[in-house]
Amino acid sequence: MPEPENLSDPSDEHYEIFVQRFTRYEPDLRRFIGSLLPDWSDTDEVLQQTALVIWRKFDQYDPDTHFMKWACVIARFEALSYRRKMARDRLVFREELFELMADEGADEVSERRKELEALEVCLAEMPGKSRRFLTLAYTPGVKVKDMAEEAGSSAAAFYMRLKRLRRKLLSCVESKIQPVGNQG
Repeated sequence: MPEPENLSDPSDEHYEIFVQRFTRYEPDLRRFIGSLLPDWSDTDEVLQQTALVIWRKFDQYDPDTHFMKWACVIARFEALSYRRKMARDRLVFREELFELMADEGADEVSERRKELEALEVCLAEMPGKSRRFLTLAYTPGVKVKDMAEEAGSSAAAFYMRLKRLRRKLLSCVESKIQPVGNQG
């Protein structure tokens, strides 16, 4: 099958936009597909097929369209097609349930992205020392006891400090993701 002309020219602005958006949203697309299928090997297979279809439909993509929504439509059809191929398996869901899961999975991906963006903003707004303690507390291999010693406090006092910082961070994230009409 011949490749579309615009795919062969990586300097094409439309091509660059497409590659940037695919790269940015690939983890979200993987999570969306994963919400529709029973295991990761199925997810990998459907993601690969979805990527091929997305590339084939490159010339139909409008850069003003939200990429993730466009890609999720393609992924939904690819997952449904895969599910039909696997219909002999007893664990395959009815189509109605599959559609419901796809709708909820797309909403879930969008919500997780909003939460992650809010978390990044809130962390950036925190004083440097507080941000450092919070990020270190979630770093594998770092012990809170060692962090307490570095901060010059007891482990119990440091745990309380971390608890307050976590609450402050959660409050900030929740305020950022709350719909404008629900603030108050």
